[in-house]
Amino acid sequence: MPQLPDGQQPNRGCGNAAPCAPCVVLLETDTPTRASWASRLEAAGLPCLAARDASDACTLARTQRAVLVASVDALHQGVHAFLTATRVAKPQPAVVLVASDVRAATALAWIRAGASDVFVRPFDLGELVACVKSLTHQAALHSPRTDDAPFQPISSLVGSDPRLASAFALASAAANVSSTVLIEGESGTGKSRLARAIHDASTRRDGPFVEVACGSMPEALLESELFGHVKGAFTGALADKKGRFLAAHGGTIFLDEINSAPPAMQVKLLRVLQQKKFEPVGSDETLTVDVRVIVASNEPLARLVGEGRFRQDLFYRVNILPIELPPLRHRAEDIVPLAQHFLAMKCAELGRTVLGFDESAIARLRDHDWPGNVRELENAVERATVLTRGAWIDATALPQAVRADIPPSDMSRTIRGMTVAHAEVREVRQRSAVLPLAESRSVDEREAIVAALDAHGWNRSRAADALGINRVTLYRKMRDLGLVASRRGT
Repeated sequence: MPQLPDGQQPNRGCGNAAPCAPCVVLLETDTPTRASWASRLEAAGLPCLAARDASDACTLARTQRAVLVASVDALHQGVHAFLTATRVAKPQPAVVLVASDVRAATALAWIRAGASDVFVRPFDLGELVACVKSLTHQAALHSPRTDDAPFQPISSLVGSDPRLASAFALASAAANVSSTVLIEGESGTGKSRLARAIHDASTRRDGPFVEVACGSMPEALLESELFGHVKGAFTGALADKKGRFLAAHGGTIFLDEINSAPPAMQVKLLRVLQQKKFEPVGSDETLTVDVRVIVASNEPLARLVGEGRFRQDLFYRVNILPIELPPLRHRAEDIVPLAQHFLAMKCAELGRTVLGFDESAIARLRDHDWPGNVRELENAVERATVLTRGAWIDATALPQAVRADIPPSDMSRTIRGMTVAHAEVREVRQRSAVLPLAESRSVDEREAIVAALDAHGWNRSRAADALGINRVTLYRKMRDLGLVASRRGT
């Protein structure tokens, strides 16, 4: 076990043996500060180890499956060099940086370089504990496991709702076996992400993960997609095609919207689930596959069985390990953390510097019902990230459906309190207000449209979604503003 800089031993926690759960490696040369961190983290059930220096921290984080909390003052070789070293580690540890004084642009540059989060002193130690706890759950999700290693909870989705915790516990149990899993929940609740998380935490993680949207294909095409076909099986079958089940051999196949599968297809699915055997379309050859099956439905299958819209025998076959994901409107406490999570993602994807949400935006996020659930929230945050020209997102940058009926008092331009996506930055920067597209003057509208097009590589469908309008309306506005003649609109 490494010695502390002052010669003391590390705090209790992991000991000399490998930890039973991802632990926390602390790199902080100030002894009282390190002790304070360790005390709060261990009180939250997060065992801690102390590192001598940056090299020791990287080694411990890699071997102990740990989250690394590092003081920037202790990184003598530089933050970017340290983040580069952690990125090449296998497995790659999550890194939380703590700085005494840093500009917002620098903090965001560290995040783009690989840091999971940045805290600027002074900060709430409870927020650091919550951040690290979330990251340890993600470390558990992606960590290799041995047969005798205790099972860890899955936390691939952001949220603290008790029903999500129950879903994560069931997913953890499901990941350790090959039984069929049924994930139910409204559209946009994260069923696909949870299915992927189960695969990544399973012994099949090195195999393929194949996703099929059953509700988006006609019956004839769905059968060919799932089971493949031979040349000449039907008009247009010019060559043999390997189906999705065969493509998923040795891994996991995820059948989304299985409630939309036609009755004839349900019969075929029942057989392949029972026997792991099928015939490609137009072939007499029976193929056998080794696949783990996860299915999802945006309607309760038990209700559909009662209505005669889903086969009862297929329901019993898929309803072995059922998991239910609650809608976002029932997880009010998760809305703002999810928005912060998506803001961090979109800033990294779009190369933007947006620090967080002001009070007016937070109020609208919390008040909205989110009928599109997590997917709608992610799209709203992406739109706001594209349209915001200042450092903070306010309510006017949100889609009309979210900011509907905003009282005048909520439209105040005064920043009274901020929720920051990555770092607590005390300096309040000058912001320029962003008007919604429908209310913009033509010059502002042109700037908003060009910004959205640039952010999405001039893909008009994605840009229209980000702007909260349909593609036809976007094209008309581009034509009226003289943006269709040239890619850059010049």
